[in-house]
Amino acid sequence: MVNDASTQNSTLAGHLLDQYAGRIARSKRPYLLGLSGLQGSGKSTLARELKRQAEARGWSTEVLSLDDFYYNRSDREALAHQIHPLLRTRGVPGTHEIELLMSVLAALPTASDKLPVPYPRFDKGRDTRIPPSRWPKITRSPKLVILEGWALGIRPQLQSALEPPINELERNEDPDGTWRHWVNKQLRGYQPLWRKLDALIVLQAPNWDVVRQWRSQQEEALLARHAPLAMDAKAMARFLAHYERLSRHALATLPALADSCVEYDTQRHVIGLSHA
Repeated sequence: MVNDASTQNSTLAGHLLDQYAGRIARSKRPYLLGLSGLQGSGKSTLARELKRQAEARGWSTEVLSLDDFYYNRSDREALAHQIHPLLRTRGVPGTHEIELLMSVLAALPTASDKLPVPYPRFDKGRDTRIPPSRWPKITRSPKLVILEGWALGIRPQLQSALEPPINELERNEDPDGTWRHWVNKQLRGYQPLWRKLDALIVLQAPNWDVVRQWRSQQEEALLARHAPLAMDAKAMARFLAHYERLSRHALATLPALADSCVEYDTQRHVIGLSHA
């Protein structure tokens, strides 16, 4: 398809909105469109372009990111003490406040100036949420809600798949599987949220090694800007190891669960778009 990234995103967003236009227009409540993709796949950029084009079509649109619903650092510290030290690191199921996200979604149909709906923002530079006093507020019921996140739509793994460690992190720091079994169990609690999605779009990367490379490129850009808490290559490799198991699982299983699947090559060029 198109090589220029902004042109590609613009074209892709147009195709996707055309695909769901009838359903969005007919929906009596905010239409909830899930946008799932692994780290570095361009979810946030595509979500912004979808919002821009949807609003040009006259649909008031809100974008929510699963990342904004990570628990505060102090809450994850508590999980690390109570359950397993690896839960100090944000990312895996069980480190998001899903109940808060569900309550935000439930309040959107009646959002107004008198009943504003605040939602959290997560500061990745400081690895914690911004104070509630600074949370944005939604003051009208949107026609379209785009929920983007890395784990959207993933179903729990089979217990047998959890037994062998998938990388050095699991081998050395989760030898008995406590962490990965707990994370997999938490994923069951995400399924009611997935069921609320009216449609799921999956951004499909070629493989895990490419995802790791894409995410590292993002971090290198942060390092170049001297962003607080930006990770060097060694820290980045350890961080990504927390995600590897479920990322590989997502790559293997999400295309079959998607309503629309966007396939990328190693350079993030779109090479396929299919609809269920």
